[in-house]
Amino acid sequence: MRIAPMVAAAALCFSAACTKSASTDPYVDASLASELRQISAIDNHAHPAAVSTPGQEDQNYDALSMEGIQDLALPAPFREGSPYFAQAWRALYGFDQTADARQNRSRLEELREKIEKQKGDLYPVWVLNQSHTEIMLANRVAMGRGLTPDRFKWVPFADMFLFPLDNTEMKSKDPDKKIFFTREEQLLQGYLHDAQLSHIPANFDDYLTFISHRLETFKSGGAVALKFEIAYLRDLSISDPQREAAERVYAIYSQSSEPSPEEYKLLQDYLFRYIAYEAGRLNLPVHIHCALGGGSYFREANANPLLLEPLFNDPTLRKTKFVLLHGGWPFAREAAAMILKPNVYLDYSAFMYLTYPVEGARAVRLYLEAAPEKVLYGSDASPFSDTIGWAETDWIGAHIAREELGIALTGMMHDGELNLDHAKQIGHMVLRENARQLYGF
Repeated sequence: MRIAPMVAAAALCFSAACTKSASTDPYVDASLASELRQISAIDNHAHPAAVSTPGQEDQNYDALSMEGIQDLALPAPFREGSPYFAQAWRALYGFDQTADARQNRSRLEELREKIEKQKGDLYPVWVLNQSHTEIMLANRVAMGRGLTPDRFKWVPFADMFLFPLDNTEMKSKDPDKKIFFTREEQLLQGYLHDAQLSHIPANFDDYLTFISHRLETFKSGGAVALKFEIAYLRDLSISDPQREAAERVYAIYSQSSEPSPEEYKLLQDYLFRYIAYEAGRLNLPVHIHCALGGGSYFREANANPLLLEPLFNDPTLRKTKFVLLHGGWPFAREAAAMILKPNVYLDYSAFMYLTYPVEGARAVRLYLEAAPEKVLYGSDASPFSDTIGWAETDWIGAHIAREELGIALTGMMHDGELNLDHAKQIGHMVLRENARQLYGF
């Protein structure tokens, strides 16, 4: 879940003392909190920025840019003035000033630039070390400088392959869709160019072959999973159309006019299942955005994980592993039910954007009580604004996620569901071992 740039100068006036750390929070057992802090985590979901030279801007940290979207309606935890920011600035850069906002911002930029210059191409690894993260799964269009393969594992996007036809009607639905579909078209055109194609093939088999070759290229290029952000573009209800029906739609409209919404969805659904099947063949887990989305036009009902149940129940896709990102928030109970499927997992990334730790912990507890071996930690670290970079969101995400996990496990201990040793074991599973099992690190 990406958050668009915002003006964060007001946050500079807040003190880190406004929030409690996991070590002092009465909701977390002290011994458990100490254990969780020592675990070197595997971050299942993030959008780290590559190192760039002055004047350059990293455009590859996400497939769908939030820039240009006007109505974000940020949840309270990440609005201007959130004390989370002051905590991160102090921890990362030693920034703890009490001057006015303008002086503070100048000083903060000076301290950040000093660290970035000192670290150079090692800056991304330094950021991981500050959040006690060993490996981060990087959701990016392409990797970049400083994102070394030993610490950053690539998760490319696959949505663009679902929308090869005329998208004029879909772009017209709202201003956000126009931005998103334009970006998907640009990405697809780039992959076609790489394959020495000026446009999509006229033959459906050739288009499927093109997709398979691109997925294989992702795999050979270091990809460990595939990412779908389809809930930003349409709903997650994936029907099971016959190949002949999908081929007919493609044959009619690939070189001419715009299909009807019903016809286009049929093709999209077939392509989604085709990619999911290919992902299983290539041993690439499929990550799916299931949560609130950025932008006031996002339709929350589109992201309900229950919409995916027919997909999970398809016997031909049981070799494909699916990961529900962001815990399905606010559909936490529905997501907890879905991870009882043998090939479905979830992470609770982005919770620091969506709610506060006590509420987030209630959802985490639901997941743990359903299938603790299917629950993964994720930060959803991402560039946030001119003042708040991916380093800050990584640090905040790592600390809030550990606190939420600690609150959930402590509550389970108090209710007699597990003892301290078992709670610590689950902590290791969520923060590290479940991901090692899923991806084979």
